[in-house]
Amino acid sequence: MTPVIETERLRLRGHELRDFDNSAAMWADETVTRFIGGKPSSREDSWRRFQTYVGHWALMRHGFWLIEEKAGGRFLGEGGFGAFKREIDPPFDAPEQGWAFAPHAHGQGFAYEAMSAAIRWGEDHFKRGDFVCLITPENAPSLKLAGKLGYREYGRAPYRGEPSVQLRRA
Repeated sequence: MTPVIETERLRLRGHELRDFDNSAAMWADETVTRFIGGKPSSREDSWRRFQTYVGHWALMRHGFWLIEEKAGGRFLGEGGFGAFKREIDPPFDAPEQGWAFAPHAHGQGFAYEAMSAAIRWGEDHFKRGDFVCLITPENAPSLKLAGKLGYREYGRAPYRGEPSVQLRRA
């Protein structure tokens, strides 16, 4: 059901039950969650998110991939496209791209490689190239990545009581 994408170093694939511990460990790391929700996730919250990944593909025919190194299968992170029905003004009018990577994967170009491949898939799947993303203003690494991916700020709006930057890729 979930398409597999391969790049030179990476494999983007669907989540499997065996991946839960790695996913939960990443979401429990405050380095990862500092700018995404502001606090580490419990295993229960991680389980809910994990089920959402699988369900997104089943209901929407798009979603988040598990991202791993092709050589050895080491877990690196998760990313893709969501339809999260966020209560934000103005509401999103395009597929939303997002990503999160484990600390051991930071600074090695994995995020750019994976999310560039996801964009290529998204352009074909959605038959469009305009996507949106939502990033906390203090999350300089993600804002830098978004810029490299072609995203530009088009607004700022509170989301769940916190400031956020709205970006669009056209």
